[in-house]
Amino acid sequence: QLQLVESGGGLAQPGGSLRLSCAASGTIFTMHSMGWYRQAPGKQRELVATVTSGGSTNYADSVKGRFTISRGNAKNTVYLQMNSLKPEDTAVYYCSADAFSSYRGDYWGQGTQVTVSS
Repeated sequence: QLQLVESGGGLAQPGGSLRLSCAASGTIFTMHSMGWYRQAPGKQRELVATVTSGGSTNYADSVKGRFTISRGNAKNTVYLQMNSLKPEDTAVYYCSADAFSSYRGDYWGQGTQVTVSS
């Protein structure tokens, strides 16, 4: 079954940068897209950015121009470069995959904490 492992979270100052990484492993028949979502305390999980197998990207309005999603040279890896971080970016960030592994659907990582504070 597909597994997603995130890394790269941590503490950053406002205006700073962080880079998140996510690697998928397991038996994967088809990877349609990968992406990042986030959930702040007391709020619903929300889309941050996605990238399809064809390279098309989609971003939440709140991160456009500041965050960049990209696929790695290894086919089943995805990165999120976060620049000009703001305190409101503080959340648990989850890697996601729309894939066909043990089932066709959405898969989720365990999440990595990103805290933006001075």
